[in-house]
Amino acid sequence: MSRSLSLSISLLAACLLFLSLFTFWYLTSGRVNLINGTDQFAECRTSNALGSSNIGGAFDLINHLGQSVTEKDIFKEPTILYFGYTFCPDICPLDVYRNSEAIDLLDAMEISATPVFVSIDPERDTPEVIGEFVKFHHPKMIGLTGSKDQIQNVSKSYKTYYKAQKTNDDLYLVDHSTLTYLILPEYGFVEFFRRDKSAEEIAEITACFIGNS
Repeated sequence: MSRSLSLSISLLAACLLFLSLFTFWYLTSGRVNLINGTDQFAECRTSNALGSSNIGGAFDLINHLGQSVTEKDIFKEPTILYFGYTFCPDICPLDVYRNSEAIDLLDAMEISATPVFVSIDPERDTPEVIGEFVKFHHPKMIGLTGSKDQIQNVSKSYKTYYKAQKTNDDLYLVDHSTLTYLILPEYGFVEFFRRDKSAEEIAEITACFIGNS
């Protein structure tokens, strides 16, 4: 056997070993059970979100108290996360109210969870404005804002969409996606909820995920 062929075989073996180790890490650290090949949250899921590692990630934002925070400061317990803006005339208030109600329903089940609101309108949603907004909706709610770049980065991480309508004044509306995300501290993003989900459904599904985590 030539030296070059022997080297090629060794490199191939090393690549296969690396791939095997990576696959083992992915399956055991994600949502797929390596032993039986199933999703540990399968009975809880109502969407096609299989704990995608492509959704979520690190961020640096400013909370409603004016403090710089990261995802590690925010996701300390199960979290119901929503992207919107405080000047939203209809959709956001209804969704945020529903999410807050889900938090209270979970509390009645003796499950502690946190509602988080991320503004996609950083020009108008200052920490002070966000503070008044979250105070009105839920005592546990955390409001997050930041610079344009910071908001763009976190929006990109969570695959959300937003675009401010063009106007000649400050009364503009912002088109945006309306998904609500379920985050578990030890797993990250695990599920999303569409607008047709009720507070009761969100609480029940969230409890299922927590029970299977």
